[in-house]
Amino acid sequence: MAITYSLVIPVFNEERVLPLLLRRLNELMTKLDGPAEVIFVDDGSSDATGVFLGALARGDHRYRYIGFSRNFGQQIAITAGMEAASGQAVILMDADLQDPPEVVLQLAAKWREGYEIVYAQRTARNGEHLAKRVTSSLFYRLFNWLVAEKIPRDVGDFRLIDRIAVDAFLEMPEANRFVRGMLTWIGFRQIAVPYERDARAAGNTKYSAAKLIRLAATAVVSFSDVPLRAAIWGGAIISLGAMAYGLFVIYRAFFWTQGLIDGWASTVVIISMLSGVNLTMTGIVGVYIGRIYSEVKRRPLYVVARRIGFEHEATAALKKSAAS
Repeated sequence: MAITYSLVIPVFNEERVLPLLLRRLNELMTKLDGPAEVIFVDDGSSDATGVFLGALARGDHRYRYIGFSRNFGQQIAITAGMEAASGQAVILMDADLQDPPEVVLQLAAKWREGYEIVYAQRTARNGEHLAKRVTSSLFYRLFNWLVAEKIPRDVGDFRLIDRIAVDAFLEMPEANRFVRGMLTWIGFRQIAVPYERDARAAGNTKYSAAKLIRLAATAVVSFSDVPLRAAIWGGAIISLGAMAYGLFVIYRAFFWTQGLIDGWASTVVIISMLSGVNLTMTGIVGVYIGRIYSEVKRRPLYVVARRIGFEHEATAALKKSAAS
């Protein structure tokens, strides 16, 4: 039977929330208007998450399990799930139940109306502290100021994507991935479904401040060259300032020599100008060169240690081929 909906859920050390998540997923799949599969992508969990989900995938044909050999990151895990999905619509969601599975029904309804991408937009962020909300708002403002392809504010990766958009997304080979930005870039008809984001059902967030900063840096560097142009302008401003100061020093050398130490001013001007320009330009260009280096190596995005629950698909394909 052809799959209509593929739910892709990246997980990392989520053993505490899995029983509640599965109960709500089972209820959701009984309400969907077509056959569904759930693909869990284990991003190198060190707890019992992999054991639990592996056993689930062996016993229930609706569930699939992909276990990475190590932690590759949420954005890569999402990509792996999308590559493995066979549904006509792919739904991305988190495992911590901050993305309520019941909202998927609203996403599916909009998809049935003809939209290729239906994203869930937060109207409230329950359980999140003030600093997280403020920094998130600042990120969206900064990102949309820097890039041409604007992403909607208060929108994460929770969304439904039509097969045609999934295929377009999978044609993008970059190693440094910012999924929501990539899905905005490919276009197609997109619409929002508002929802209230719940507090985490159990456990703690796996996205540390350092990971959030790295994701923000990836987002900006992957979609904008504004920092490079800013480096040029910054270097030019520093150079002009140093030149202006140099003219002032020359003036003092001829007309106001009191307190002037020979050689000191010119040394300060030269060092300030060169240091400012070099540090600014080298730092920003270095970030882009580092990204280029990681892309040209062409390493695989991830390494899979185990795949469970996909065997029946291969068997079905063989039977179909033999019948034809």
